[in-house]
Amino acid sequence: MTSSAELFPPTKKPAESVSGVTVRLAGDSGDGMQLLGTQLTNTSALSGNDVATFPDFPAEIRAPRGTRAGVSGFQVQFSAEEIFTPGDGVDTLVCMNPAALITNIGDLRRGGILIVNSDGFGAKDLKLAKLDSNPLEDGTIEGFRTIKVPMTTMTRGAVEPTGLSVKFADRCKNFFAMGLVFWLYGRDVEPTLRFIENKFSGKPDIAEANRLALMAGWNYGETTENFASTFLVPAADLEQGVYKNVMGNQALAWGLIAAAELSGKELFLGSYPITPASDILHELSKHKNFGVRTFQAEDEIAAVCSAVGAALGGSMAITTSSGPGIALKGEGIGLGLILELPFLIIDVQRGGPSTGLPTKTEQSDLLMVMHGRNGDSPLPVIAAQSPADCFNVAIEAWKIATKYMTPVFILSDGYIANGSEPWKIPDVDALEKIEINHPGPRAEDDPPFMPYSRDENLARPWALPGTPGLMHRVGGLEKQDGTGNVSYDPDNHQYMVETRAKKVELVAESIGDAEVFGKSRGTLVLSWGGTYGACRTAVKTALADGVEVGHVHLRWINPFPANLENLLGQYDNVLIPELNTGQLRLLIKDKFLTNAIGLNKIKGKPFHVSEIVGKIKELSNG
Repeated sequence: MTSSAELFPPTKKPAESVSGVTVRLAGDSGDGMQLLGTQLTNTSALSGNDVATFPDFPAEIRAPRGTRAGVSGFQVQFSAEEIFTPGDGVDTLVCMNPAALITNIGDLRRGGILIVNSDGFGAKDLKLAKLDSNPLEDGTIEGFRTIKVPMTTMTRGAVEPTGLSVKFADRCKNFFAMGLVFWLYGRDVEPTLRFIENKFSGKPDIAEANRLALMAGWNYGETTENFASTFLVPAADLEQGVYKNVMGNQALAWGLIAAAELSGKELFLGSYPITPASDILHELSKHKNFGVRTFQAEDEIAAVCSAVGAALGGSMAITTSSGPGIALKGEGIGLGLILELPFLIIDVQRGGPSTGLPTKTEQSDLLMVMHGRNGDSPLPVIAAQSPADCFNVAIEAWKIATKYMTPVFILSDGYIANGSEPWKIPDVDALEKIEINHPGPRAEDDPPFMPYSRDENLARPWALPGTPGLMHRVGGLEKQDGTGNVSYDPDNHQYMVETRAKKVELVAESIGDAEVFGKSRGTLVLSWGGTYGACRTAVKTALADGVEVGHVHLRWINPFPANLENLLGQYDNVLIPELNTGQLRLLIKDKFLTNAIGLNKIKGKPFHVSEIVGKIKELSNG
């Protein structure tokens, strides 16, 4: 049997060593770009590189083929150094059709490599992309190293021995592109060969066709004169440990399972599918062996109310959604708040308002989760900063929910949810247990049970239904302090509203102080959520250029860290980059009367590092 090393021999061309590379793959939604990107990411991670990815999906489920609306993309940066973003400018762009080229060419660096499927640029393809001229001929691609490859034709020829129809043969062209990119960057094909074997184990002709296409792409790179050399990205010097490449939604689901195990609770998810949060439901539904129970409700209101009921029953209860669904869950969340029950509400933010941009990222739900409920109803809010951080956020949020007996919001976004990075697998034995104590049965001669008595954290007892002697009222009407009976007393209502708010303020004692990266003078970059990577990289870049700048990233937004006001006062300028029109800036100005400056972007895409660096230098020079 021929080995993979014989089928994919090492290149005889010179290899140029580079510290990192950003590759973007773009084509029609049926061209397999997400699969190609995932395989490139996995093999780069296995090669020891630090990796970060950003998939870009069409908003429509079945967008018309060949149109700009139907373009699907996947960007991955793999590096020999620690990285925090999927890359700024693109070094290599692979395009399968005119729509993919015209919507992505603006991000390719001047002098960068452009690989195109020249078979995909016919008159019909140009018409679908609404182009009057061929971008391969009208000057659009001037300034780039363009390699025109007839991928469709070459793929058909490569897979001809399998006897597949033209329709199925054409589906293999993503593996041709994969072979070429793997050759260009010295990626190991062995993991992908294993993937093909497992994925198509019941379809040997399809498996063989994909292997042949992969090999054809590899051999094209080796034999063509279009490439004078390959590129080598050495392994990164990362903290020692066992790593797994994870996506944000996957890491969040695993963190929720871990939190349930650490607290000795069964996990219940009440959810209604919505992009980009659905994969949390999908992932959790795979793990019934850990006592996970998932309920796909008929609507968002039923989903949140099922979570409230599960929390009342003593389970670790969760509900997941995106912005439109969180709006519908408002009253149910308020019910959990007034009952003072611990459960988690996860909002994976996307572009809005209304249906908005379902597959694009944004940070525009902050004010909604802070204030989007009737009455004075503050809740703790924590935001994940990266895909791997989602695991830790889930555990931390559940600790706070149970310690203070309150619902807690977790904010993610489309960029974090669908992006991926290496996650260092923790030592399970080192994870801190989450202690939960339910009051026990009461004898007839014991004092009456007081369901709204409070401990030092203002948390009330988590009494399980059916426990002898612990019967009490539940519902959305205001509770009397202590007894929990329905109360219309105005003084009691003010006391209860203020007490619930005070409870959220006390969370600051458990979350620790905000930490500064960089200088403690000059300009402060204050970030939250998925802007972490771009902001941290921008600050590192500006520091290297001699700019006095520091970075504080907020994971907890309600409450703010106790030392934040003092930190803000140390700087001449406070810059807040956000993928919204300035929601954190509004909260910071209101709370601390700080003249914060916004850098705002609502294009459905994350920040480029260069955008933030430019603003930092503008403020520093001003």
